[in-house]
Amino acid sequence: MMARPENNLPAATHDGAARCLLAIEMSKQSWVIAANTPLSDKISRHTLKSRSLKELLDLIERLQSRIARASGQTVEVISCYEASYDGFWLHRSLEEHGVRNHVIDPASLQVDRRARGAKTDRIDAQRLLRSLMAYLRGEPKVWSVVRVPSIAEEDARRLHRERDRLIAERVQHVNRIKGLCALHGIYDYEPMRPNRLARVKDLRSAQGGELPARLKAEIGRQLQRLELVLEMIVSLEAERDAIVTDTAPGQLNADKIGRLNKLRALGPETSTVLVGEVFYRSFNNRRQVGSYVGFPPSPFASGPMVREQGISKAGNAKARKTMIELAWLWLRYQPDSALSIWFRERVGTMKGRIRRITIVAVARKLLVALWRYLETGLIPQGALLKP
Repeated sequence: MMARPENNLPAATHDGAARCLLAIEMSKQSWVIAANTPLSDKISRHTLKSRSLKELLDLIERLQSRIARASGQTVEVISCYEASYDGFWLHRSLEEHGVRNHVIDPASLQVDRRARGAKTDRIDAQRLLRSLMAYLRGEPKVWSVVRVPSIAEEDARRLHRERDRLIAERVQHVNRIKGLCALHGIYDYEPMRPNRLARVKDLRSAQGGELPARLKAEIGRQLQRLELVLEMIVSLEAERDAIVTDTAPGQLNADKIGRLNKLRALGPETSTVLVGEVFYRSFNNRRQVGSYVGFPPSPFASGPMVREQGISKAGNAKARKTMIELAWLWLRYQPDSALSIWFRERVGTMKGRIRRITIVAVARKLLVALWRYLETGLIPQGALLKP
């Protein structure tokens, strides 16, 4: 008789409770549920209407009742799904109903590396369920579990993220207006200047004639959109500055933002981004801090082949970009700090690639120093505070 594969073992009991394991494959059309219970070594599949929490809870209740009647034990339900478009509302709902849920980073799941592998929602749900079984057997590296932020933490990040989108939209409008002007040989019109609306009436083509009526109307509409975006940016920045100056009571992590803003080289935007993206979390050591932003190295060693592949970049991309920008500012505004001296000793007057590589090391060291500053109050060595 053939031995049963380890990945297909039925859900085992734990601390006197029987386990019911669920993997949820979510799409906009339907939810495919793969379930494993102590009553069978097979994986059962259920298809539900998309975003139907009631149907999912009814399914969980039916499975719990069936297991409880057959085993006479209490039933613990453990579920998982991949982080996706739907966010974390389902996780919070399941936790409220007593289900122990895990949200999984999709990039951390192992995939079949063959050229043409079958892929369906049913196969993905089964693969996810087997990963859940392995995780519960004590294999933590089988995937990466996402730390689900609270609703307040999620809401606190809206401010700087919306501002980033508005800045990108502002650039699009400015480039479009400049492109329309360039079609007729106009290169000196600056849409970001205060007199942008008045100057449109005086624009003349390279031949000295007036602009076509429809072109001028399109430029006018683009300017109206630009004005609206600029007003929104001013409003968001005023709200952000109120947090930094501690005039917005009840704002989450306002104390951390204000303390970062006291250091030279850090302004309101950088302080808000770093707290909203990184320092709202708790870390056990400096390695966790660096790994979260994607700064750890990625060595490659296979037999005689040994080379460095640079930093992993497997982390918060926005925080990593902000830290590299901050590292350059730190060299300018904190020239006598230990980090700036360390950079100059290694780089000197060299330019090019070596400076770009070393500034990443400065960014990682600075991130750890800022984490210690917020946790212990220890100011980075040689750093100055604002007057």
